[in-house]
Amino acid sequence: MGDSQYSFSLTTFSPSGKLVQIEPALTAVGSGQTSLGIKAANGVVIATEKKLPSILVDETSVQKIQALTPNIGVVYSGMGPDFRVLVRKSRKQAQQYYRLYKESIPVTQLDRETAAVMQEFTVWRRKTIWCIFVDSWV
Repeated sequence: MGDSQYSFSLTTFSPSGKLVQIEPALTAVGSGQTSLGIKAANGVVIATEKKLPSILVDETSVQKIQALTPNIGVVYSGMGPDFRVLVRKSRKQAQQYYRLYKESIPVTQLDRETAAVMQEFTVWRRKTIWCIFVDSWV
């Protein structure tokens, strides 16, 4: 039996243990530019390659590193539109936390909230997020 018979749902495992619908998302992430975060004694460094797909693309229009809060930044590999959705929703979560507690959201909590958004898109909206989100805090 081939795995293609099990590709009707994003959350259905094939007999070989694969989520067939997730494989294209992993391929998109794998074909993206390298992104990384490095923790140092006095801070963090997040970096990425910035290869433009065409000479017609304005270099200043491609934003692969974003600040979510004054002390949390993110970088991504994969699909830019999916990254922008995650950035918008993560900023909203950080703002809601700040309004409630009057302090910055802990990065581990923001990670949980972002993972919940990704899970929501996969299960309820039937759309996988085609990017990897690397966040760091200072």
